[in-house]
Order: sequence, then C-alpha cells, then structure tokens
Amino acid sequence: MVIKILMLVVFFGVMLGVGIKCRRSATDVNGFVLGGRSVGPWLTAFAYGTSYFSAVIFVGYAGQFGWKFGVASTWIGLGNAVIGSLLAWVILGRRTRLMTHRLDSKTMPEFFASRYDSKSLRIGASIIIFIFLIPYTASLYNGLSRLFEMAFHIDYIVCIVVMAVLTGIYVIAGGYMATAVNDFIQGIVMLIGIVAVILAVLNTNGGLMGSMVELSKVEGDFPDFPGAYASFFGPLPLDLLGVVILTSLGTWGLPQMVGKFYAIKSEEAIRKGTIISTFFAAIVAGGCYFLGGFGRLFLTQDEVTAAGFDAIVPSMLESLPDILIAVVVILVLSASMSTLSSLVLTSSSTLTLDFVSGTIVKKMKESSKVITMRVFIVVFILISASIAVVQYKSSVTFIAQLMGVSWGALAGAFLAPFLYSLYWKGTTKLSCWACFIFGSVLMVANMLARPSFPALLQSPINCGAFAMLAGFIIVPLVSLITPKPDKKLVENAFASYNKEVKTTAKENLQD
Repeated sequence: MVIKILMLVVFFGVMLGVGIKCRRSATDVNGFVLGGRSVGPWLTAFAYGTSYFSAVIFVGYAGQFGWKFGVASTWIGLGNAVIGSLLAWVILGRRTRLMTHRLDSKTMPEFFASRYDSKSLRIGASIIIFIFLIPYTASLYNGLSRLFEMAFHIDYIVCIVVMAVLTGIYVIAGGYMATAVNDFIQGIVMLIGIVAVILAVLNTNGGLMGSMVELSKVEGDFPDFPGAYASFFGPLPLDLLGVVILTSLGTWGLPQMVGKFYAIKSEEAIRKGTIISTFFAAIVAGGCYFLGGFGRLFLTQDEVTAAGFDAIVPSMLESLPDILIAVVVILVLSASMSTLSSLVLTSSSTLTLDFVSGTIVKKMKESSKVITMRVFIVVFILISASIAVVQYKSSVTFIAQLMGVSWGALAGAFLAPFLYSLYWKGTTKLSCWACFIFGSVLMVANMLARPSFPALLQSPINCGAFAMLAGFIIVPLVSLITPKPDKKLVENAFASYNKEVKTTAKENLQD
C-alpha cells in the first residue's frame, strides 16, 4: 500500500508541477487553446494518442471485445493505429493545419464559421459539442471504479473527486501546453505499463505460448470451432472488421482529436508526428486488445454475466504483484486524465469562443476570454463528475445511453463536413447543416426509441457508424442541389494550399 500511495503522490506531483510551469504560455487565447501553434511532433503525437485511448478502452472495450473475439481483437488496436492514427495524420494533418491557420480558427465551430462565413454554423456546431461532450467526459471515470477498489479499497467517489480536481488544476493553470506536456508524460507511463502488464499476465499461464495453448482449449460459444479464440481472425471475422472500422474512423470527426492538428508547428513535425502517433497507437491499443483476448482464461461465462465485461480486465490483474498493480492504476489514471483534460479544454474553448464571445458578449477582451474558459473548465468538470457519481449511485439508464450515443453523434455530425471542407471546393453551408442535423438527431432518436430501429442499428456503435458513412453521401448530394458557395470565400480558404515554398530534392524531384 505504501508503494502504491508513493507512486500516486509522485505522479500527481509531476502533473501539478507541469501545470504551474506552463502557466506563462497560457496568458492569451492562442496560447491557452493552441499552445501558440508551436507544438512539436512528440508532444502533438502523444497528445493525439492519449486523447484517443482512455480507461474506457483499457477496461471496457478490451474486456468486451477480447471476450467476443479472443486474441483476434488485437486487430482492433492495429486498425486504430493504421486508420485512426496513420491515415488520420496523412489525410487530415497537413490540410487542417494549413487551412485553420489561414482562417485563424482555434476550434471546429470557428473553422466552419470562417470557411462558410456563417455564424449560424458556428453556433450550431458549438451546441452539438456542448451537449454531447459532457456525457462523453463523464464516461471516462467509469473505467476507474473497479481498479481503485481492487488496489486501494476506497470509495469510487473519492477517485472521481481526486481525478477531477487534479486535472482541473493543471489544465486551468497551463492550458493546452500543460495538457500536451502531461499527455507526453502520461503516454510514456501508458507505453511502459501496458508492456509490463501483458508480460506479467501471460506469465501466469506459462508465457505467450502457454497462454495460447490454454486459450485454444476454450470452446465458449463455438464448440464446433476448435481454437476459435486463439485463431488469426477469431470466430466472427465480419463483426471484427466492423468494430475495427467503427473505432478507428470516428476519430476523424471528433473535435478534441482534430484540434491537435491546429497546434502543430511545422511540416517536419507532421512527418515525425505521423510515425510517433502510429507507433504509440499500435503499442497501447494493440496491447490493450491483445491483453483482453485472454480474458476467458480468468473468468467463466457465468461470472461475466453476473459482473459485466468491465470485470474482466480487473480480474486478470488481481494476482499481480503490488508494484505492478500500482503501475496499472497509474496507467489507467494517465489514460483517463489525458482524455479528460483534452475534452474539458475543447468544451470550454468552444463554448467561450464560439457561443459566448460575439453572441452573448459582443465585444470580449482577450483576457476575459481566457478567464471565461477557465471558469467553464471548472463547470464542465463539476458537471461530468456529478453525472459519473449519479450513475454510480443509481441505475439511471438514460445517462448511460446518452454516454453511448455521444461519440456517434459527434463523429456522425462532423466527420464528413469537415473532411469535404478541407478537400472539395463545392461543399456548401446547407450540406454541413444537413449532416449536423442528421447525425445528432439520428443518435438521439436511437437513444430514445431504440426498439423502433432495425436490428442492426439498435446498437449505438452500429448506428454511429451508419451516421458517419451516411454523411459521405449527404454532403455531396445536398451540395449539388443547393446554391454554390461564394467563389471568393472558397478561393481564400484554399489559398492556404497554394503558397509556394522552397523544398529539398528528396521531397521534390523537379529541377
């Protein structure tokens, strides 16, 4: 217990120290929200990765999909690395940095407003973010409850309060730069922790080969498929492919993920960041799902039915040495705090810059904007922590459903409009509105009237994927039948790509 507490004290001390150290870079809006647009590749890549992977993945998804697919669930993590990280950086990174810098956009709603000269798009996008990011933020606490009770035997509410207060302090003090530096430190913890935990867990069944042999003996739901859970593609390859796509493509439309590209420093930083981010995702996400694939060696079907999928990973860790349990707790805290800091910073900056400033307060001073964002960070953390406590203390299914649909609503509303806005000059304001409304309304309807949906779309994950994919049809279709955008406005936005720059021969073959 002494070892666990000492490691936590050191961890929390470092987080607070970074927040205080970075306070000088958070004196204006550009510094507080984007770190002055001068963040290097390592910080940006780790900020992207740690915002992507939270305790929900380590405890919830790894257990659930590992139980369903076996070690083949590792493909989900590798898909997150290739689609959610590598392709996201290649397709979105450079263009996002260039166009948002040209339009002086600090948030996703501000980007839509400048891109289409539309104040209504800005307000609409900020309302969607405000509504759906709070329950998404609240869900981050859920993965901590069983681990903290297992390691410290303390009430879950204490964990919520400590995590919320510490995250709030360093984000309020240092803004984006404090978040990015702490994300880097937390990312290192996650990398080391996941490798150590995998080795220790596998060792309980005779190492990798011993664990694979034992897993191949498990029949589970497929007695006619010997070794189903130890096979390359698992017992349900099509379902596995669907989960790979759903958990990877959605990040392209999440404001807190795309926002990392606004702040990156240079072309060299983008190239390095692409490699670092992909490597980080492959190790952390691939490792989490790989670990979850061995869950059937530690629990029976009846135990999972009684305790839920969230019990799988904690049960795998119970027999580990105290030092490793402490590492796991810090690993999951790192994953949760990094994502929480990213979400509350995104929420507060969006509400301040895109809703309060210019709408409620017509002329807002720079210093007032920074103060307002800090106040909203406190508000968002209080609300999300309160939701987590309410859900823990009661069986309010509405809250749990709202958490489930928030990811699908955000990605369904923003992915297609944002991508088309970066690449296609013909995208119109009304097509963005059509996708905003379709994605958010569909997911709310799914939450309120789920039995009325077709069987395939009754799952929030499947419904969210449908919303995302439908957006790729809605945006071009509506754009073709609505008034064309103002040519001067479009050319101004795309002028960011046409600026001539000098480059080296290895990057350009022309003489």
